[in-house]
Amino acid sequence: MNPDLKARRAIADTESGGKVIETRKGDHPLAGQTLSGAEMVIQVLADEGVTTLFGYSGGAILPTYDAVFRYNAAHADEVEKQVRLIVPANEQGAGFMAAGYARASGKVGVFLVTSGPGATNSVTPIRDSMADSTPVVLICGQVPRKAMGTDAFQEAPVSNLMGACAKHVFLVTKPEELEATMRTAFHIARTGRPGPVVVDVPKDVQNWEGTFEGAGLLNLRGYNHRLAKLQANRVGDEQAKTFFAMLHHSERPLIYAGGGVINGNAAQELRAFAEALGIPAVTTLMGIGAMDTTSPLSLQMLGMHGAAHANYAVEDCDCLLAIGSRFDDRVAGKVQEFAPGARFIAHIDIDAAEIGKVKLVDWSFVGEAKTGLCDLLAYAKKTGFKKDYSKWLEHVRGLREKYAFNYDRESDLLQPHHVIECLNKITKGDAIVSTGVGQHQMWGAQYFDFHTARSWLTSGSMGTMGFGLPAAIGAQFACPDRIVIDLDGDGSLRMNLGEMETVTTYDLPVKILLLNNLGDGMVRQWQKSYFGERFSGSDKSLHRKDFVKAAEADGFGFAKRLEKKEDVTRLLKEFIQHKGGAFLEVMVDQDACVFPMVGPGMGYKEMVTGPWIPKRESDQDQPGEKVDLTTSPELF
Repeated sequence: MNPDLKARRAIADTESGGKVIETRKGDHPLAGQTLSGAEMVIQVLADEGVTTLFGYSGGAILPTYDAVFRYNAAHADEVEKQVRLIVPANEQGAGFMAAGYARASGKVGVFLVTSGPGATNSVTPIRDSMADSTPVVLICGQVPRKAMGTDAFQEAPVSNLMGACAKHVFLVTKPEELEATMRTAFHIARTGRPGPVVVDVPKDVQNWEGTFEGAGLLNLRGYNHRLAKLQANRVGDEQAKTFFAMLHHSERPLIYAGGGVINGNAAQELRAFAEALGIPAVTTLMGIGAMDTTSPLSLQMLGMHGAAHANYAVEDCDCLLAIGSRFDDRVAGKVQEFAPGARFIAHIDIDAAEIGKVKLVDWSFVGEAKTGLCDLLAYAKKTGFKKDYSKWLEHVRGLREKYAFNYDRESDLLQPHHVIECLNKITKGDAIVSTGVGQHQMWGAQYFDFHTARSWLTSGSMGTMGFGLPAAIGAQFACPDRIVIDLDGDGSLRMNLGEMETVTTYDLPVKILLLNNLGDGMVRQWQKSYFGERFSGSDKSLHRKDFVKAAEADGFGFAKRLEKKEDVTRLLKEFIQHKGGAFLEVMVDQDACVFPMVGPGMGYKEMVTGPWIPKRESDQDQPGEKVDLTTSPELF
């Protein structure tokens, strides 16, 4: 963490009185100088380490766009200090680029839009970021303060619209608080449970001139008090003793890791914890990458379309350790039947509201996942805790071998699973993969390997089609030396098709792999299973879009279509090895389905594994009796 930022936070946590908390003046080279509100906005972005800004211009935000131009001109000889401005096809694309940048880098993503339609086009990425705990800051232009409430040209009630979607919304009505508000927006976005913060800035506030302080946060006394308490939370010895008593009484413990592990930068700590104690792990869709998917302890994804072996492990475990996960409906399904054999459930989460919200637990820690895991592991080492889980590990290895992902390998039609399997052999688990939403998203989660966290970018809770391509663009700016692949479907790609031009405009080496099944495949699969094969609105076979020609028109040097099974490996290698942006359309089997599948409102016992994955029929061990840990004898 930046030392200056840490100092400002400490002051914000301890001082009282006045709305703006000030640090010592003179620390900043511009402190005391007169700047416009727009110039203050851009200077704060620069101070916060923002080097890439995504946005689309318009009347109400023009002063700030002009400030970007002038700031970069003033630093023409210092390229590393410039704030690079990336213009998308529309504001939703800007929001998802900022989200992709944030997810891939771990930094706060920023996007800048105008008032009215610019703001309303940003609602979806803001809600998406809130649902997946992604730290972004949106700066909206707004009509002048005197015009607000008059239905002025391109006016929208941003606070009302965004208030239900964002972690926090600021409407800046006092120009002298603009600078501190901008810094506070970053503070809120990145701390605690991360999330999106919106700053609505009237045009006259952007044009206002005042003294730049160079430091200071708004005095959000309640937030800062809760945050300080949260950051100070540790797992004490008595609490750790109870946790390990629980593990001592368990024979089949299982880690259930979610997106909070990724957002909390706790992947390394999770891996160390699992390896030291010999406990296998399943991950949610958002938690993919928390464990190296090739690790012997990784059982891959659980849930509605999770691995059969992962779901069976959940059925068989007698102790479930939920870390940075929230028992989402796509994971827990029929909640009362989720992990039926678990005599103990522990939950580590940074958000106290998640503890017991869906599933009652026996042990919990509210705090940072990294801190909780480190404290528990330190206690285990200090006390010499050891438990032999070798029989359980042998059991889950058997599950993974017997109930592995599979598909129709003999079909003459191109199977999407096969395409991703081949691509995975080429990228070897080292690529950043973003996706749209639908069948291709689930196949990607199932068949790609990921060695590191922040390599899998997808819209989880909101399930927003159109996320994949702009998120890949944001990720490529964040990680210019990594291979970035947008795995997309024809339905999802149409949603933000205009961003293909953004790839070539900025000469990005993003690879777009389109799995085209001529329809909305996931909707079609549900219609096939639950609606008597009445394919209402999901069949796109009569549509005339030629995606390859569209890619060529947007300037892609590599734009090809893959239709033959024998060409898969060759074309995939050419696709990945192409120096610039590349587009490959793969015409896949329209009837290919995602399996396993746990139907809506069903439990894991009712999981449909499909024709290519065996289904387990035998009854498993019944859950043991609950143990009162408070009266348990000394265990170690």
